[in-house]
Amino acid sequence: MAILQEFREFAVKGNMVDMAVGIIIGAAFGKIVSSFVGDVIMPPLGILIGGINFTDLAFTLKDAAGKIPAVTLNYGRFIQTLVDFTIVAFTIFIVIKGMNAMKKMEAAAPSVPPEPTREEQLLAEIRDILKQR
Repeated sequence: MAILQEFREFAVKGNMVDMAVGIIIGAAFGKIVSSFVGDVIMPPLGILIGGINFTDLAFTLKDAAGKIPAVTLNYGRFIQTLVDFTIVAFTIFIVIKGMNAMKKMEAAAPSVPPEPTREEQLLAEIRDILKQR
């Protein structure tokens, strides 16, 4: 029973929920980036290179024989995955850079010193009276 209670406390913590939300959003963002790269960036890039579709690029290691399919090395998919990764990494870099800039702006904002407490005010008055004597 203690293990179940400990697991429940762990799973319900705010950090755990935040992490789960981040993972879900990250997975959805990954799909968006994959679509952007595969459907928007790679076709024009393929045209510029000579009408090549990167996902179709492959080396045939062993030809098909009967019902056995051909063994291929799909390096075009690898190229597309590298482009996906580069875009995701750059986007995350920009987001983190923006967050850090916002933190610096908050830290650079001058803070108003707190009002002295009633005791401090009384002590300051006593000090001033003693200086006058």
